[in-house]
Amino acid sequence: MNELMINDIKIENLIYEVRGKQVMLDSDLAWLYKCANKTKSINLAVKRHINRFPERFMFQLTKEEYDNLRFQSETANANNMFRTYPYAFTEQGVAMLATVLRTEVAEEVSIRIMDAFVAMRKYFASNTLETRVSNIETKLIDYDHKLWSCRWGEMEK
Repeated sequence: MNELMINDIKIENLIYEVRGKQVMLDSDLAWLYKCANKTKSINLAVKRHINRFPERFMFQLTKEEYDNLRFQSETANANNMFRTYPYAFTEQGVAMLATVLRTEVAEEVSIRIMDAFVAMRKYFASNTLETRVSNIETKLIDYDHKLWSCRWGEMEK
């Protein structure tokens, strides 16, 4: 998959699957868009234009969804306590958000994010489930081999 990067971060790594949709979290978008007030800027922009953000564009995560993402992501902070849970933006929501935010980088970053969504869609479309499972199995076998090699290597010392 073609890697789309911003500040050495692969945008694809910031796209999660929630409720069967590919989404990005408000905190990641605030960081990418360089919002001065972080998610507060995003929340205010959305509230000012709430009619542009139906649930198919944006929704708030439940506790269970947030916990699931936290365990899936190595970068999630386990000690991070929210007064409210994060908002998730679909591809259409991200595009709409770029039209209502007033940051210097919104247009450029929005284009890169859209490209990342498209790249992810192409990746999943071009790789069958069997291929993805096979790739995962290969990685697990390799990991298992490395794990056993380390254990045996330690025992020989």
